Amino acid sequence: MSHRIYTPEFKDEAVRQVVQRGYTVKEVAERLGISEASLYTWRKAVVPSKDDERAEELLEAKRENLTLRSELRRTQEERDILKKAAAYFAREFG
Repeated sequence: MSHRIYTPEFKDEAVRQVVQRGYTVKEVAERLGISEASLYTWRKAVVPSKDDERAEELLEAKRENLTLRSELRRTQEERDILKKAAAYFAREFG
């Protein structure tokens, strides 16, 4: 079995036929004379998998959670300060 080296342009065009033009991996592989496994590998390098998308969504959710926790902590501190100020002014002027 010979190991062929393909140019990046060739790989890009093969992947483009699957991703953008809607051909199946099998059709493109047969037409171009390459293995389906190679085409799947090239496509995976270009198109993020569902796992990659889920991981990115999870990271974004974690970032948002940290931001919201920080905002909540700040708001609680402000509330506590206002409670103390209200109690102080109630004693002074009440």
